[in-house]
Amino acid sequence: METHLPQQDTVKQTTDFITHPLIKPDAIEQRLYQLNLAAAALKQSTLVVLPTGLGKTIVALIVIANLLQAMSGKVIILSPTKPLVEQHASFLKKFMTLPPDEIIVLTGSIPPAKRIALWKDARIVVSTPQVIENDLLSHRIDLSDVVHITFDEAHRSVGNYAYVYIAEKYQFQAKDPLVLGITASPGASSEKIEEVCRNLSISKVQVRTDDDPDVKPYVHYRDLEWRHITVPVEIKGLKDSMQRVLDNRVEQLAKLDFIDPNRKYLNKRELLDLQSRLQSRLRSGPDQQVFKAISLVAEILKVSHAIEITETQGPEALAKYFERLEHEAGSKSGSKASRRLVEDVHMRQAMYALKEMDVTHPKLEIVKDIVSGQLRNNPDSRVIIFTNYRDMSELVTKNLEGIDNVRPVRFVGQASKYKDTGLTQKQQVEILDKFRSGEYNALVATSVAEEGLDIPATDLVLFYEPVPSEIRSIQRKGRTGRSHAGKVVVLVAKGTKDEAYYWSSRRKEKTMNSKMRQLSDTRNAQPFGETPGIPGTGMLRTQGTLGTLGTVVPGTPEQSGMTGIPEQSEMPGVQEKSGTPEKLGMAGIRGAPEQPMEKAGQKQLLDYSGEKLQIYVDRREIRSGVARALESAGADVILTTLEVGDYIVSDRVAIERKTDMDFLDSIIDKDRNIFGQLSDLARTYDRPVLIIEGDNLYTARQIHPNAIRGVLASIATGFGIPIISTRDAEDTAALILVIAKREQVDEKRTPSLHGRKTAMTLSEQQEYIISSISNIGPVAARKLLQHFGSVESVMRAGPDELMEVESIGPKTVQRIREVVGSVYKG
Repeated sequence: METHLPQQDTVKQTTDFITHPLIKPDAIEQRLYQLNLAAAALKQSTLVVLPTGLGKTIVALIVIANLLQAMSGKVIILSPTKPLVEQHASFLKKFMTLPPDEIIVLTGSIPPAKRIALWKDARIVVSTPQVIENDLLSHRIDLSDVVHITFDEAHRSVGNYAYVYIAEKYQFQAKDPLVLGITASPGASSEKIEEVCRNLSISKVQVRTDDDPDVKPYVHYRDLEWRHITVPVEIKGLKDSMQRVLDNRVEQLAKLDFIDPNRKYLNKRELLDLQSRLQSRLRSGPDQQVFKAISLVAEILKVSHAIEITETQGPEALAKYFERLEHEAGSKSGSKASRRLVEDVHMRQAMYALKEMDVTHPKLEIVKDIVSGQLRNNPDSRVIIFTNYRDMSELVTKNLEGIDNVRPVRFVGQASKYKDTGLTQKQQVEILDKFRSGEYNALVATSVAEEGLDIPATDLVLFYEPVPSEIRSIQRKGRTGRSHAGKVVVLVAKGTKDEAYYWSSRRKEKTMNSKMRQLSDTRNAQPFGETPGIPGTGMLRTQGTLGTLGTVVPGTPEQSGMTGIPEQSEMPGVQEKSGTPEKLGMAGIRGAPEQPMEKAGQKQLLDYSGEKLQIYVDRREIRSGVARALESAGADVILTTLEVGDYIVSDRVAIERKTDMDFLDSIIDKDRNIFGQLSDLARTYDRPVLIIEGDNLYTARQIHPNAIRGVLASIATGFGIPIISTRDAEDTAALILVIAKREQVDEKRTPSLHGRKTAMTLSEQQEYIISSISNIGPVAARKLLQHFGSVESVMRAGPDELMEVESIGPKTVQRIREVVGSVYKG
């Protein structure tokens, strides 16, 4: 057993509070490091890296209060999940003096018209980024009157995530944009941290660690224990059978001359790299050897995963994985790799041995002992158990049920898969509320609970297994030790992947802290956002305290004359607003990076003949990146629900877009029926177009190239639909723009929606009837019909029978019975 003991709990005994007109008195403890971080963030766009439990949200609150006190306009707080959004909104309403109706939460469940009304009158908007992105693309809102945006969990601001688009629009639309990014774990890579700063237009990075002098008094003791566990010989025996399969497949790969014959093991990264190289080779034409190698790699990945589950999770989790593997092998869309594996004699031996096995993984019993001991000794505490896999979260929850004083609940994401239904956002919020109140006291969670959840009573966090990601490890540990001492226990199965992840996580955490220090020192010593001739716009590090020249506080706030916030005269951007930001000198003082040249005209690519191109886009395309690219290029994007096609550019041209994977899946999956979609497209529009996006059409799935070519030939000759290939979302958007220009500018045609799908099938009509009842969506309608078999049986079912259907609750049952049984009063 290895135990890491940080500094003992040394929390201040005396408490002073922040005084501010928009913050309730005697509500927020005054901490010097938070005040200095807020002072820095008020001067220029800043990334604040602060350990969990040390008040990143309070830093944002101080910034928001100062801006709203001094300026008109609104602020936005963005957070990745609805539970976090609800948490932030509750915090702000609890501690701010603003009327509660000026602090609003925007969610996708609120009708668009109501969202517009709420947005108009709000001072503070708390939302997930997807809702703001959707409303920006739909032109329901703009960010011109937004004086500040806080990006919570800012490390997500990479790639195609909605934060990136919102930050870009904010820089363009706002007169004087000011951004605050907050995170506990930006990542170990300098490139990742730089990407976050670049995407959010961040000028400065401010870092605090547990060891900083101004932070240390507020750091709570957190006992970190790595508990190493011996795997039983019976479980190792299961591994031995599967290891023979793994060795055989690796040997076959070597015989095909795709790997070194001396290699006996390939890690996951090496396998994925090999898979990618093999798929690239198929672009030059079909090769049976390459097809065989791709299938072998797929088998190796599946067997490797089964072995990892066996050693680190246990026989129960392996049984669930085998069940899914057999289901996949038996389905029409299942892969050859799955079918070959379930037919392999050694895999069958493992499956039979598993059924006869009467051994559980020792981790399960250890979890039971740790959790029951914690709650027996401290009945009012809370425990969070993290598992990497949903199957394990279910097994751990069942294992804890029935123990005195333990009230467990499973907490997973929204996605559903075979025999595993996810939680809705509403269900997630309800579970967390009950966990906070004590109705549940043991939360068994997957990664969905890692970020930001503030449950002060959580005294113990237990990792069922280590995680190799430094970001996830830090986030998990941060769920305890927030308001008082806490404990973290990580279970490590000896001689398994757990040990590799254990060392990887520790190394990456150390690397991340070092990189952040280096980046902070580099950026803050030579700030690229500093305004020449204006002292104080650069940031300096002084004896562990980050602040601005002229506002770094050498001692306590009282010694500097502060009453919880820096003096307004020392905070550019919070003066009385009597002119434009430029006249006040705010932009220069904040040191924001210069706007790109497009700022003046924002990519005038589409200003043909002074006319803007208008493109109708199906709402379901919003996540593709194409809609963003069209809107960024200057097109008038109109989001709507299209009956036919994905993009409408004129009265005769409609475009159906498929990624390479979508296209291949629609060939395999009878329920997706690409020919039906394209038949509707060709029937409704004179000039239909099919775009296939991506470079892996012939390699992404193990489908013979001639079969794919046959489908393409049928589309081109049978339906008369031209097929155009594009590289990625940006390439697709560029092509759509060219088509739109030809139609709208050259041909003087305007977009027109005049298509409908062909008549619904019988099953679609049945689903439509059930889903027409209020509170019942298409998913619930399908579940009801699958359970009862017909519309008539659903309508005749009593309340108890309806309650037996998964995800159908009392309110839905009441609504069904009300509609079916009430007397008509028309």
